[in-house]
Amino acid sequence: MQDLHALWLPLAMAMSFGAFTGSLFRLSRRPGSERPFMFPVLGLLGGLTAFLIHQVLAWTVGAPTWLLPILVVLQVWLWLGPLGPKISRQRAEQAADRADGDAGAGR
Repeated sequence: MQDLHALWLPLAMAMSFGAFTGSLFRLSRRPGSERPFMFPVLGLLGGLTAFLIHQVLAWTVGAPTWLLPILVVLQVWLWLGPLGPKISRQRAEQAADRADGDAGAGR
């Protein structure tokens, strides 16, 4: 029973940290008005992948625990950055124009 808790708790923490990191990525990098839910979901998947990589490294070479959050951030960055979904430049400009128009209407 103890081994089960040793597996599920870090998995849940890695996935929730991945979702949080994905949400921060959405706020800081790209206009997420078209698919805003994509960022936390890809963050969850990045956290899951990072956890699996960490488990394999821990079982084979004895990777330290502090490596897991670094792997989560790197996986989320890869999945949402260079390897992530592509947003065309024209769509990004249109989204920015719409956001500027909404901000101007409130003044």
